[in-house]
Amino acid sequence: MSATEKGIVFFFRIAMAWTFLYAASHQVFNPQFSVVGFLSHTKTFSGLFSLFTGPGIAPVTTFLVAYGHLLIGLSLLVGLMVRVSAAFGILLMLVYWMAHMDWPYISDTNNFIVDSHIVYAGVLFFLIVRQAGHVWGLDGWIARSRFVEERPGLRPLFA
Repeated sequence: MSATEKGIVFFFRIAMAWTFLYAASHQVFNPQFSVVGFLSHTKTFSGLFSLFTGPGIAPVTTFLVAYGHLLIGLSLLVGLMVRVSAAFGILLMLVYWMAHMDWPYISDTNNFIVDSHIVYAGVLFFLIVRQAGHVWGLDGWIARSRFVEERPGLRPLFA
């Protein structure tokens, strides 16, 4: 990979890290944050998402969303287990895309089928394909460590 390609991969990894960490900063440190407000306004898949707004499950869902954003962001920031965190990030982006949907529009009439969540999912997929954790990240270093070499089953986590 050329220096320019590495710079592009690194830029997108840090940009996505910022996106997730910024979201987490408004969730983890805000005791009033709840997914109920977001999920109660869904349209196309309202039946599905209403399952996550009940009083018994909403606190669990809220915790998973907030700390999921934090862990994905930290993983992307340091380049550790990028393949795993980016896969979870793609899953989250697709869920948010579905939650914002009023078919065929997403969020509002300015977004026809594709919105920022699909673009973010595409960038995260790009990070997986380009092994972004190996570009000035910890994945490359850990993948070459004796610990991982002696345990080949761990290799996919740091690929």
